[in-house]
Amino acid sequence: MKKVVILISGRGSNMQALLKAELPCKVVAVISNRADAEGLKIAQDCGIPVAVVAHTEYSSREQFDQALAETIDAYQPDFLLLAGFMRILSAAFVARYYGKLVNIHPSLLPAYPGLNTHARALQDGVRIHGCTVHFVTTELDHGPIVIQAAVPVLADDTEQTLAARVLREEHRIYLQALRWLCRGQVKLTADGLVKLARYKQAGFTLIYPGPE
Repeated sequence: MKKVVILISGRGSNMQALLKAELPCKVVAVISNRADAEGLKIAQDCGIPVAVVAHTEYSSREQFDQALAETIDAYQPDFLLLAGFMRILSAAFVARYYGKLVNIHPSLLPAYPGLNTHARALQDGVRIHGCTVHFVTTELDHGPIVIQAAVPVLADDTEQTLAARVLREEHRIYLQALRWLCRGQVKLTADGLVKLARYKQAGFTLIYPGPE
């Protein structure tokens, strides 16, 4: 069975969704850069080992990443999932786990990388927004895409209502992506492309607002 480590910095909403699901893998640890991260207690209550590697204790990003990697490697994971992990990782760290390091981002990448994605989508007046699961590369929020989910942006949406709609889909697609990964149905090729095996596409078009 594949082994998974999850990295969090806060409450770990996506982590919670993964821990509640029936998965073809084993979550062997949850690691945070913050000792006060709410998700650590949630993971402990689920019987998952936890660890803290506090970034404030290191003078450089590289030193922190090295300590984080040593903690991760003790669990020998097949995949490393970022679930609200709010640290930019060094190129050496990304290279160390290339093809195993996966992130979820609250936008339809490559649109709106970085922070404040929902506010930016509302400001731009887009009609369709969403979320993306992707492999992590050295370019922030631009790695090869595994799966995306789109949601409509409603006329009366606030940043909070839009975020809640997107978050529901985050929980769905991160779970799907992890299932594919652990079953060997998703592969990252040497040329940086995602290959999906045994994957059926519905072929429909999402239009919002819809035609009269």
